[in-house]
Amino acid sequence: MRLGILTGGGDVPGLNACIKAVVNRAADNGWETVGLKRGWAGPLYYDPNNAAANSDATVALDRTFVRHIDRRGGTILHTSRTNPAKVAAGKLPDFLDAKTLTRAKDGSYDCTPHVLRVMEALGIDAMIPVGGDDTLSFGAHLSAQGFPVVAIPKTMDNDVYGTDFCIGFGTAVSRSVELIDALRTPAASHERIAVIELFGRNSGETALISGYVSGADRVLISEVPFDIDRLAAMVVQDQKDNPENYAIVLVSEGAHMIGEVPLESGPADAYGHRKLGGIGEVVGASLERITGIGTVNQRLAYLMRAGSPNSLDRMVASNFGIMAVQHLEEGKTGCMMAVQEGKYVSVPVDTCISGLKRVHVDDYYDSENYRPKISNVMGKAMFFC
Repeated sequence: MRLGILTGGGDVPGLNACIKAVVNRAADNGWETVGLKRGWAGPLYYDPNNAAANSDATVALDRTFVRHIDRRGGTILHTSRTNPAKVAAGKLPDFLDAKTLTRAKDGSYDCTPHVLRVMEALGIDAMIPVGGDDTLSFGAHLSAQGFPVVAIPKTMDNDVYGTDFCIGFGTAVSRSVELIDALRTPAASHERIAVIELFGRNSGETALISGYVSGADRVLISEVPFDIDRLAAMVVQDQKDNPENYAIVLVSEGAHMIGEVPLESGPADAYGHRKLGGIGEVVGASLERITGIGTVNQRLAYLMRAGSPNSLDRMVASNFGIMAVQHLEEGKTGCMMAVQEGKYVSVPVDTCISGLKRVHVDDYYDSENYRPKISNVMGKAMFFC
């Protein structure tokens, strides 16, 4: 058996631990593992007819190569946001003849047949893509074409449908709480309102849990539009109620005011997403204008995914990697590793595209007061949302 593994989308801590677990478990079986670099861009730009051009496209992974990688953040395989099923004309590999490819109405090309040829050329018997719902959606597409796929979910937004936990979420929350605590120092010293923006495109779970654990005064999540004037009145009172005369407001990057849409900029990526960010600065400026109180604005952004993984991410990532190879040992493919109700399970690989994972607002968020509402944890999963 020869396994292929890749990491796609945004990097998160824990990816290397997952890669190491896959390689070591595969080696126990006498199997080979080849890493495809730069996510799905790896096979997309691999030319089966030009070996010299592919020198940096793959890497042979063995016990020695992965020995120390679990301690490092990010991914040794690099990453990209690439969808081979929808490649813009300007990004089509030079060696591919566009006339042989299916073209969509939007002008993009479906390079799935080419990716399947690459799998054959590399002698890959099964693929293990590690990524968010975008990366895994192409894995599900390959599986539907009959190619063996076992998927592993990662994203610090924790929004892959079908699993309660994704690689990267634990570290993102831990890192956010540490930084929120640290930002209390300048906020208190200058008696200001700290407005802290966190990643979270469509799901506000990372901000909600970070706010709950850190004791932030208000948390704006992607799922619930907010009224800036009402927020301002609340924050003024929060500051008065604090003996140190400051307040903390967390903002998911996908949060938006009532009647508006999330702030986006730049061109759309291969999955149709434009870059989010900047709502924290808008909220900070608005609060300062309305209240007359100075603000401390900080985007946590890449700091949430920087550095080594915490113990939870390292453990879950390793277990997901072991599970993936175990499934292949048993001849099971077309599935995604998952955690549900505190137990490791697997679900069909297309589960990730069969629904949307969002904060359960009625159960866990006070929409009137813009803060977590955790009134009962008995019988609930470890991660509330």
